[in-house]
Amino acid sequence: MRLSLAGFVVAVGASTLTAQTRDSSSRAISFGYFATLGANWQIEAVEIGYVFRRARGLAAISLAGRMGQFIDQTNYLSRSRGTVFAGTVSVRTRMLPIGELGDEEHVTPMGFDLTIEAAGYVANGSPFWQGSRWGAVSLLPSLRIGPGALTVGPTLFLAGLKQKPAMRGVLALRGEASLSRRSKAR
Repeated sequence: MRLSLAGFVVAVGASTLTAQTRDSSSRAISFGYFATLGANWQIEAVEIGYVFRRARGLAAISLAGRMGQFIDQTNYLSRSRGTVFAGTVSVRTRMLPIGELGDEEHVTPMGFDLTIEAAGYVANGSPFWQGSRWGAVSLLPSLRIGPGALTVGPTLFLAGLKQKPAMRGVLALRGEASLSRRSKAR
């Protein structure tokens, strides 16, 4: 686990350094809050990532890492148990505009987009039946306002060939900070 997480951190750091020498207007740092939804034990995590914005086709491709814990939602006073780490790869469609906020000079676009995400999880003290390692595939529609997004959608947890997949809901609040001062949110 330590080697794969360390490799991920080195790769993101190297990408950040090379992005400074190239056109950094197409690059951004992402950050956010991620939680699974439902009763019993859930994941609550923070995430940070690196976004490659694209001029054509898909709007963005992202690499991110999550770090969080398991929270028991059935108790009045929530308790936590164990930690969870994840590495994610995602693609995001272009935004379907529904409106704009602000004046003519400083417009903030609003709209919907769709993120498809694949994640690999490693946990310590996991209360999930999937055990300490599993993968997930998510289909996440988002309401995007400028560089921020509110995301709610399903995720499918996959843990081995002999085990039945589990479906959970996801809630995420995400933002992006461009590595260039002149770049606009897409």
